Amino acid sequence: MFYLFFLLFIALSAGLFSTVFKTGSFKTWARIFRVFVVVIATAVFAYYFTTKSLTKFRQDSLTVQMINKLPFPLDFYIIKVNGEKDAADIYETGHVGSIRSNFYRIEYLDMSNSDEFWIAGFMGRKNMVYFSQHSVPNKNEDQIIEIQNYINQSQKLSEIAEKQIEVLKFENMKTAIWITLDILLLFLNVALLFKKSNKKIPKLSGI
Repeated sequence: MFYLFFLLFIALSAGLFSTVFKTGSFKTWARIFRVFVVVIATAVFAYYFTTKSLTKFRQDSLTVQMINKLPFPLDFYIIKVNGEKDAADIYETGHVGSIRSNFYRIEYLDMSNSDEFWIAGFMGRKNMVYFSQHSVPNKNEDQIIEIQNYINQSQKLSEIAEKQIEVLKFENMKTAIWITLDILLLFLNVALLFKKSNKKIPKLSGI
């Protein structure tokens, strides 16, 4: 996703640069290019924000319900461990979000190539206060996990999880920066497309 928004940044910058062509056939082609870039960028952002706002339910996925029974809200991450040796990523990390006390969140995991996942909970930005390892012997049976204690079931695995979460945070931060820049450039391109030419109105001479 990061590379997509980086390419959008280049395209939108080129669309903005094309405004220097103000005469001749170059002006027409520059405007067509800018319209094309704006349409593509708008479609990408519409798809991105729509998919982010919709539920993550996937057919034949494992439903994992996490209930926070602790007195304080925690920020949860879930790490799926892929069992295939040829998998591009051994660990797939996802941000569940902050869960308040006595509230729950539901995640949907594709466990076709995996039979294990981990859950990590943070109090604050870097203070991991909860880590648990979960095997999935029956992939057709949904799981309900109640977080009732501050535990760390495996120091070694929790260190791996923490590194994977830091990688995810860094990637999300980079993506957020490029999204912000892209939205700014998209706004500028749209504003230039709809900008009306300021024609000077001749003054009427007095009688």
